[in-house]
Amino acid sequence: MDFSGTLSILLAICVMCLLLLSTRKKKTWGNLPPGPTPIPFLGNMLQVEVKELIKSLRKLSETYGPIYTFHLGSRPCVVLSGYKVLKEALIDKAEEFSGRGDFPAVQMWSHGNGIVYGTGERWRQLRRFAITTFKNFGMGKRSMEERIKEEAQYLVSEFRKTEGKPFDPTFFLSCAGSNIICTLVFGERFEYTDEKFLTLLNLINSNWKLMSSTWGQLLFTFPKIMRHVPGPHRQIYKNYLKLAAFVGEQLKMHKELLDPNNPRDFIDCFLIKIQQEKHNPNTHFNDETMSKTTVNLFFAGTETVSSTLRYGLQKLHEEIDRVIGPHRSPCMEDRSRMPYTDAVIHEIQRFADIVPMGVPHTVTRDIQFRGYTLPKDLNIIPLLCTAQADPTQFKNPTCFDPSHFLDENGRFRRNDAFMAFSAGRKRVCLGESLALMELFIFLTAILQNFTLRTLVAPAEIDITPESSGLGSIPRPYQFCLLPR
Repeated sequence: MDFSGTLSILLAICVMCLLLLSTRKKKTWGNLPPGPTPIPFLGNMLQVEVKELIKSLRKLSETYGPIYTFHLGSRPCVVLSGYKVLKEALIDKAEEFSGRGDFPAVQMWSHGNGIVYGTGERWRQLRRFAITTFKNFGMGKRSMEERIKEEAQYLVSEFRKTEGKPFDPTFFLSCAGSNIICTLVFGERFEYTDEKFLTLLNLINSNWKLMSSTWGQLLFTFPKIMRHVPGPHRQIYKNYLKLAAFVGEQLKMHKELLDPNNPRDFIDCFLIKIQQEKHNPNTHFNDETMSKTTVNLFFAGTETVSSTLRYGLQKLHEEIDRVIGPHRSPCMEDRSRMPYTDAVIHEIQRFADIVPMGVPHTVTRDIQFRGYTLPKDLNIIPLLCTAQADPTQFKNPTCFDPSHFLDENGRFRRNDAFMAFSAGRKRVCLGESLALMELFIFLTAILQNFTLRTLVAPAEIDITPESSGLGSIPRPYQFCLLPR
């Protein structure tokens, strides 16, 4: 037999094997929604732009509808698109869709541990503990409001030093947002020049950008291969180790100064919980879980607030002057009398779409959903951005329009399709109230003290994100803040 004949037989055998594997997978995964036909091993990745994965997934929903199957490499996932189907899954069936899906960039370090990327009973206990602890330390209350007001004054002070000259606000906004998490977790804030604090911020910002880059998307799609491929994505794991080392130093200091009768912050409370559970062989409270949970909190609470503020420093002066005036600091009591400001803050989050996909989910048991069988542990990709751009819920979804959150009398109104903090009682962001408090106080404090001046005409500013993977990264830009 000549070489060409042998090659033909080998190719035929390979095709048959792939078909058999495909048939077995269909039997395993059951009656999934239709979607684009996958290529063995590559899945549907040749049918999308990896750099614009979110945009490609939204485009596919126009062809296959609000629920369809998409293969990330060899992994089948079900994509949910549009407010109605997202509500049915994440809110109406919150328990069934509460599992945490694959997120290799984090899981290669956390191994499913921690409060954001965990699952199962350990995650449930951690979430309950965190919610209770944060409430005890004033999240959503006056005591936390005072901390945020104090940080807002530090931020305003730094902005005054620019003396009306052009500057990029990214660094200062990141410092301010991260310091609020520091006060909750470590019981202290850091100066904006503190070297360890700056290292922490750089690690968080670096990972946020890497996970949203093309390399990050490839790691998300082909984790087993990309872990062995050289490239900038490998820095993600190294950065997590450095973050864990920073947290480890804080844990050591807290253990030395711990007073069980007078906890100062989240870490103290966690250490006390560890002591209380030391005789429980099945406890989920230990140093490793505490470290990973603390890193989760920093990552979730630092970049999203600063990115949102970078999109929205303008308008609003009239309402701020009328309600607050020039001589006192803004407070949360002002919020109910400032519906336009509240609407702008929500519209910034909707329009900026900082976390367009959210973190993947899984179904926790075999379920029937919209006529399809979704087996336990199936990955779910919730396109939260499609709820926030749903024309049935927002009259001008492609435009920045604060009236999306105002009624006919100019009063603030909520919109259930607003999913900037995810949705559903199980996986909604536990820091939502804290983030909204930060956004309101920081934004009003800045605009109370400064007038914003852009370097180019507003119509010429490019507000499309620099990249859009895990998060929509705002483009670097400069403006001037002129003292009022």
